[in-house]
Amino acid sequence: MKRILPVFGVSLVIAFCLTVASATAQDFDWHEYIEQRTDELFDQVVEWRRHFHENPELSNREFETARYIERFLRDLGLEVETEIAHTGVVGVLEGGMPGPVVGLRADMDALPVRERVDIPFASNVVSEYMGEEVPVSHACGHDTHMAMLMGAAKILTEKKEELSGTVKFIFQPAEEGAPEGEEGGAELMVREGVLENPDVDVIFGQHIWSLKPVGKIGYRAGGIMAASDRFRITVHGRQTHGSTPWDGVDPVTASAQIITGLNTIVSRQTELTKEAAVISVGRIRAGVRHNIIPETAELIGTIRTLDSDMQDKIHADVHRTATKIAESMGATADMEITRGYPVTYNDPDLTAKMLPSLQRTAGDVNVEHINAITGAEDFSFFQMDVPGLYFFIGGMPPDMDPADAPSHHTPDFYIDEEGMRIGVKALAILAVDYMQMD
Repeated sequence: MKRILPVFGVSLVIAFCLTVASATAQDFDWHEYIEQRTDELFDQVVEWRRHFHENPELSNREFETARYIERFLRDLGLEVETEIAHTGVVGVLEGGMPGPVVGLRADMDALPVRERVDIPFASNVVSEYMGEEVPVSHACGHDTHMAMLMGAAKILTEKKEELSGTVKFIFQPAEEGAPEGEEGGAELMVREGVLENPDVDVIFGQHIWSLKPVGKIGYRAGGIMAASDRFRITVHGRQTHGSTPWDGVDPVTASAQIITGLNTIVSRQTELTKEAAVISVGRIRAGVRHNIIPETAELIGTIRTLDSDMQDKIHADVHRTATKIAESMGATADMEITRGYPVTYNDPDLTAKMLPSLQRTAGDVNVEHINAITGAEDFSFFQMDVPGLYFFIGGMPPDMDPADAPSHHTPDFYIDEEGMRIGVKALAILAVDYMQMD
């Protein structure tokens, strides 16, 4: 005869099982396990990094990179989705117990930069960029980002039954910007639902830094990287012979005055004690001959800000400065400002909660509060939808003078692979620590 438990008896059994499961999760020493497995897997992480480094692909063209990652995630037994924002790949790991959904992100794309570093796995890849044949290399460390996230994925998957929640491993294309005329990157991933089904509660990301010694972590609450906007100013004059400038209106001279005026926006009109800001003109194009004053001149540049109100103010200042200076010289100026990446903004509450996890990863003395950086990151689009924490890990050889360390986006960019050890541990520890918080 089958015995039927009364309702209250069933409830007690369920409650008991959940209590035992919770106690088991709390008893498992995740930190010791992550430390040990990171060391055991590290040679494999290096191997993955070198594969990506030797086979770089440009933004929105990460086809082979995506296939490599997809195979890896499927071999782990994860639920995998591909072709998000063209070439993005996402693996979903469901833990053995209920809990929050944590996103971990790595970017995938390389740059049109020739590699000059003498290493056996240097890139010799040539591809097409804006209609031109260009050398390609991972001159910003995205190869290490992918390898570190793969390491964290393997570590967490091996003990998924001890995991109180779900992890989304997000491999994102086109962080460096989609090719002209295309969409891509984090903004498109978010629009296509990468933070949904299941809905992500928080997201973590990291960037290796060639100017910070191996073993260090740099963090900052609030704005850690700048908003990045592009501007184009077209100055219209009146063409004339170079020997008789009084017969025309010189847009080149007007452009020179506009550039001087733009520089005073930051130095004289912006409250820099609040946040930093940058306005830079990167290209000037005008004329065809030495003895012809042209009809038009074009200025293209970037605006970097760490505060949204300041961003709006500087946009208005740039427009006013360009048009009024041009007008004062008898010319006119058309103004176009394109908003790019928003401020990479670390949620202050999340940053405070997770700081002990970063300190546990690298040691208190090695976790440093840093100044904001005027570079930009499209991780900011994830942070606009869910709380996020973005931080930097050291990739510079410990014995190197930072003054001699090659910068990112340069032919001599170099990363000490030992820095990836901290990165693997950081991603895994952040995920499990967040899941175990009340």
